Amino acid sequence: MQSPAPTDCASEGPDVRWTGHDEAPSAEPSDEALLRTLGADRAALGPLYDRYGGLVYGLARAILQSQEEAEDLTQEIFVMLCRGTTYDVRRGSLGAFLTTLTRSRAIDRLRSRGRRLRILRASWRSTPSPDLPAAPFDRIATRECSERVRSAVAELPANERRALEMVYYQGLTQAEIAATLDAPLGTVKSWCRRGLLGLREALADLVE
Repeated sequence: MQSPAPTDCASEGPDVRWTGHDEAPSAEPSDEALLRTLGADRAALGPLYDRYGGLVYGLARAILQSQEEAEDLTQEIFVMLCRGTTYDVRRGSLGAFLTTLTRSRAIDRLRSRGRRLRILRASWRSTPSPDLPAAPFDRIATRECSERVRSAVAELPANERRALEMVYYQGLTQAEIAATLDAPLGTVKSWCRRGLLGLREALADLVE
């Protein structure tokens, strides 16, 4: 895969490719000379890209494992050259500088990609599962169970039925029921216990 075409720095102005139409100088300008003239002469980017475009793209592609992201990062690196860099010739070659810069920016992209993935995973995990509509058979079974429970409660003796209704529908404690009905607490406890036993017997096939 060939590295992407060089950027034009500001997405406008003359093409920065080295056209080859002009007569080649007797000696190629150095990296430092090209960088010095780059701000005023965008055509200076062409030779720099020819020298280092493959290096930058290849390294970006190897780290990011994505052709699209590697091309985008290659453009970004050479745009940075147009706008000025912290490159210092005394600290090493331009190739070494671009290698370090490309590796650093590629790793930043990997970390950003990882953060986005974690955010998506967290969002997915925190999203409640959609409530699936009950199948017709399930709706029928639920309705039949409800009718069975209501029928079993209705068949209980009045005191037992009333005590259970006050517990489960009104949320009262047995002591509060005793005070409301002006009945001994022990009696209310017996009503609740006998009522539950009666329901268990009547609904035995549902609770097994």
